[in-house]
Order: sequence, then C-alpha cells, then structure tokens
Amino acid sequence: MGDSKQDDLRFIRPEIRRMTGYTPGEQPAGGPVVKLNTNENPYPPSPRVLEAIAAAAADDVRLYPNPVAEPLCARAAEVYGVGRDQVLAGNGSDEILMMIVRACIGAGERVAYAEPTYSLYDTLVAIGGGEVATVPYPQSFELPVEPLLGLRGKVTIVCNPNAPSGTVTPLEVIEGMAPQVEGMLVVDEAYADFAAASAIQLIERHANVVVVRSFSKSFSLAGLRIGLLFGQPAVVSELLKVKDSYNLSRISIAAGTAALGDLDWMRANVAKVAATRARMTEALTVLGYSVLPSATNFVLARRPGTNQRPVFEALRARQILVRYFDVPELRDALRITVGTDDEIDALLAALRDLTDEARGR
Repeated sequence: MGDSKQDDLRFIRPEIRRMTGYTPGEQPAGGPVVKLNTNENPYPPSPRVLEAIAAAAADDVRLYPNPVAEPLCARAAEVYGVGRDQVLAGNGSDEILMMIVRACIGAGERVAYAEPTYSLYDTLVAIGGGEVATVPYPQSFELPVEPLLGLRGKVTIVCNPNAPSGTVTPLEVIEGMAPQVEGMLVVDEAYADFAAASAIQLIERHANVVVVRSFSKSFSLAGLRIGLLFGQPAVVSELLKVKDSYNLSRISIAAGTAALGDLDWMRANVAKVAATRARMTEALTVLGYSVLPSATNFVLARRPGTNQRPVFEALRARQILVRYFDVPELRDALRITVGTDDEIDALLAALRDLTDEARGR
C-alpha cells in the first residue's frame, strides 16, 4: 500500500480527482437572513401543491413511486401541447442534464456552450469524461452563434434565458442553429416562465432539439427537485435508459402535477417578481450599476472595473446574501435574486449605505 494520500485514492477515476466540484450558492442554516443568492422564488407555491404534498405524505410512501413519473409527464404533455412520449421527468433539471451527458458524451467528446453561463455544465462534462468547449459571450451577452457552431460539439447547450446574465436569445436564432448543430442542441429553459417565448415548439421540427425545464424558479418548488425534458419520442426513449430507476419521489410527482394544474398561481407570482425586478433595476441604475435587461428572477448588476467582492462581503456582514462569481469575466458583478419588496428594500438601503461610506459621507 502506498504512503501518500494520492495512492490511497487510486480507485477514484483520474478525471474526478482532477476536477473541481460544483459550488452551489450558500444555504444558511437559519436566522434573519435576506437570501438573494440562489434564484429561489420568494413566494410560496400554489395551495393546491401544498394540499397534494400533504395527501402524498401517507402510508404508501413505503412503496416505490411510478418509475417514469407518469402522472406528472401526462399532465405536462397536456399543458405544453406535446405527446406523452415526448416528455421525460428528472430529479431537477440538473439530473436531466446529467442524463444527456451520460447518453451522448463519450471520453473526449465535446460539449459546447458560450460562457459565462451555468457553471454546473463544466462539472457534468468532467464527470462524464467529456471535453468542455466554450466561446466567450461579449459584454452585451448576445449569443455568439457562429463561433459556437464552430466548436462542433456533439452536444451544444444554450441556456435561455442565460444565467447569470438574465439575457434572452431570440427563438428564431435558436431555430436557425438547429440544422447547423452536428449533434444535440439542448435549450436549458430553467427561467423560461419569466420570458416571452419557449423553444418547446421547435422539437416537432428538429429531431436534434431538446428543451429542459425546471420547477425550482417559477413554480416555487426548488426544495422538491423537479425537472422536465421535451424532445422527439426516439430521443426521449434513449434518455430513459440512463435515468435513475425511481428518480422522482411520490411527493415530488404529486407536487409537480398539482403545480401544472394551477398555472394562474404561478403566473401571478411571476408578474410580482417582474414588477419588483423593474423597480430594483431602476434603483440599482441610480446607484451607479449597469444592469442588463433580465427575463429571469434575478439581475446581473455591474460596476465595470470595480471588483464587487468587498460589496458582496459587506452585504453578507449585514445578513444579506447575493452571488459573487470569482472569475475574471464577472468580478465586477453581483447576481441578485429578485426577492419580496421588503427584501429588495433592505438590499437597496444597504447598498446606499455602502455607497455613501465609499464616498466618505
């Protein structure tokens, strides 16, 4: 047996030992925290969802759930106007993205996307032994279509709306990419309910397009981990081969099905978020931040040339959590979740105080 700790880990794949794991946003244990760092919805889910959760938490939790989340997928097919065989459910959209990597990417094969974007993509590709191939977004965050297509990924991902920028790529641009992508085109629509259009309609016309959705943002169900994929039946059938055996719990299936039965509640929450986002954007601009137009439940606020880590840390000392990304492209930025009006008022008051302190008042 070797003497070094590295030798003790020789049974771990070299790719895993080399990689850096995904770092989620901070989840505080409790207390009086204004939590604006992980893009959760500040408003509760529909009462119908809470009723469904209570009903599902019964004696039959001793039994396995439906292995393909049949009630949820059937309801989703009705709501989104697709066939039942065009829907797959996952334990959050993260598991669905992992299914895509498992099914499509072999050792050294490319997954292409523009960055900065959702940093979990890097982790999933590393776990699968694939190769990350990226092109930079410009300052405007307009999708660099031709350079992205030039990467010739076996899987190409477009996060739309994009995180952490909140910006949208027009649907016609994505459709124009579909016949030019050599492999699968994944449209990650975690925030699509805050935007004006969805790519789900494209799956009928393009066999290589899949659309991934999440219940964590607009439906206020981040704690239950529910995601959906939409694609052509043959693609869904292949992806089902690599999912975990019983990947959604009985409670998650019941909650997701009920959420899709009360779209009006979700849309009302989305409208409240949009109104607060507009007010917050205006106030941040007055404070000297440059804020990109956002079609999500967060904004990216920048002070070009000014590292925002001190502001992030000062807010945290005041029990206000926002997201700071310590990468060159984003060190001048804070990503701020749209909270309740009271939470945003607390954030803005703290930022005004910090601005006054910086000016020596």
